[in-house]
Amino acid sequence: MGFFASSAFAAFLFGALSSVSLPIGAIVGIATKPSRTVISAVMSFGAGSLMAAISFELVNPAVEREGAGFAPLALGLLVGCLVFIALSRAADERGAAARTRSTLASSLRSKKRRRAEAILERLGSVDILRSLPPEQVQAIVPFVQLRSFAAGAPVFVQDGIGDSMYIIDSGSVSIEYVDGSGLRSTVAELGPGQTFGEMAIVWNAPRTADAVPLTDTTAFEIKREDFELLCGASPALKEAVAALAAERGRTGMIPAAARSGEEWAREAARHLDETSFRPSETELKTAAVESHASAASAIWLGLLLDGIPESLVIGASMSGFSASPALIAGLFMANLPESLSGATMMKEAGTRTPRVVWMWTSLVLAVGIGALLGNMIAEALSPFAHSLFEGLAAGSMLAMIAQTMLPEAYERNVRTVGLFTVLGFIATVFFHTLG
Repeated sequence: MGFFASSAFAAFLFGALSSVSLPIGAIVGIATKPSRTVISAVMSFGAGSLMAAISFELVNPAVEREGAGFAPLALGLLVGCLVFIALSRAADERGAAARTRSTLASSLRSKKRRRAEAILERLGSVDILRSLPPEQVQAIVPFVQLRSFAAGAPVFVQDGIGDSMYIIDSGSVSIEYVDGSGLRSTVAELGPGQTFGEMAIVWNAPRTADAVPLTDTTAFEIKREDFELLCGASPALKEAVAALAAERGRTGMIPAAARSGEEWAREAARHLDETSFRPSETELKTAAVESHASAASAIWLGLLLDGIPESLVIGASMSGFSASPALIAGLFMANLPESLSGATMMKEAGTRTPRVVWMWTSLVLAVGIGALLGNMIAEALSPFAHSLFEGLAAGSMLAMIAQTMLPEAYERNVRTVGLFTVLGFIATVFFHTLG
């Protein structure tokens, strides 16, 4: 009976109460299929509400607490933010990014950029390309395609039209010359990272040898027509190519590049067009289906990660059996849009309704337990440590708002974000006046 009459049990109840909105939001999202505008508005409202709750219930008490002051709060805010970012990134890399549309889009953008940087590293190994300005050549990346070639089937043949160059990704290719009498000789055997057919990019000349895969091979292909299109759009690149061709015509050689391949690739990466990494609607849906089919546990852990800070805060903020109306209301309103958006995303990805509801409902128990632990920990803390603890939770929650809630609102409909964020803030201020 002692436990059920304790403040720890009360913290458990209030923690669970604040998160009941999670399965409610999930059910509403599945049943009504809300529009992008509605999701954005509700998510913005929740973000504003939570920011007000953090200000009133965590930051202000910590600053005013005797024996603590500003230093532990500031330290906690910073550390809590960094810890959340690190854990969130680790969870996202294991599949948790599919919990919301915005985190999935961010993950796909990062993957596309890493792919672009890897391609630039390969391009930097090509003497001809490295002799051209990297800030101009980097624009060819979206046109680079990964091709597969079966062993023994020529990629191109001698005297054929030079319309592409290739950079080997895996496998091996034999470059073979056939003389006038039909005698075949091997000029070179190339492996991963090496190039062939590069003369076709700059000079309109027929192939001088056969290129025959020795094993099943994959290679990055750059088409001459795409490169010419790029030159047409960039006078600086067109001029550099003309100068390169003139130098080869004069000396018979390709002039030495002014920088190493690594330096060239780094400079090219600095000029990548970030807008080109934005995933399409098809890419988002495909990635969501793949993630929800293979990484449900990681998605659940990502959702739990978002809920841990708030649960600890509820427990730590309770004195005896009293809880802040502003904090409980703020967290309730912040949880509702997150589950509404996340459940909608899960359902669109093909996750079964019972599983979606279970994932969100299980978090109610998890948040309740977190609140209980937060209450038990806070009772044993000194004023300095208590402010540090509150700062850790507040920093995590602020990082969650900035990285998950507001980006999700922007992703759905950016025009609603400002107004509904302020309305959510006002709503929690009102609840604070009730306390």
